Amino acid sequence: MAKLKKYNLAGKEVGTVDVDDRLTNAEANGQSIKDYIVALRNNLRQWSASTKNRSEVSHTTKKPRPQKGTGRARQGSLVTPQFRGGGVVFGPKPKFDQHVRINKKERRAAIRYLIGEKIRNNRMIVVENLEMSEPKTKTVSQFVNACNMKGRTLFLGEAKSQSIDVEGEEKSVSVKVDQHHNFLKSVRNIPKARFNVAQNISGYDVMVAGDIIITESALQQMTEWLS
Repeated sequence: MAKLKKYNLAGKEVGTVDVDDRLTNAEANGQSIKDYIVALRNNLRQWSASTKNRSEVSHTTKKPRPQKGTGRARQGSLVTPQFRGGGVVFGPKPKFDQHVRINKKERRAAIRYLIGEKIRNNRMIVVENLEMSEPKTKTVSQFVNACNMKGRTLFLGEAKSQSIDVEGEEKSVSVKVDQHHNFLKSVRNIPKARFNVAQNISGYDVMVAGDIIITESALQQMTEWLS
């Protein structure tokens, strides 16, 4: 069973935490992970780019110059693509819904594998808690430096469940707890550092993060969620 180093918010090592083998020994098909990441990126696109063709451009219908006598090529209208302000040929138009459905089991398998990679490469540590009496960016910055975190850093905290009504159907979602309010304010001023709850992360968040710092409670929740 793998172990993760455990730190307090002052940056001092205070022990270790056991990690479930289902995370450290997770396996996934490489192609399915790629398909999952590509689908995530595609689903972020708005598909709202729009251009006007020559029938949609508002312009004068007067001929730009006489058809004969100038020795130049004849031109019938200023809305043609070769003129500035004319219509666009084969330009982008708003498309229908391009959302790619992601299979829930494949999604969890991909996240589980990517989390396991961070653990195997010693790019993941545990912090006792993220509770702060007041927002203090300096405290979080000193913690990051003490733990020798470089590049993108992802902080993960525990979540609480909240029921919402979606088209008459009650669903449960994970939301940030009140204890993280001051920490969230403290971390948002640190470049390349961000905070989220463990059950709301995506595989892309894990993949682009250089190091992951997670609370012990969040690690337990994530293990249950991914297992």
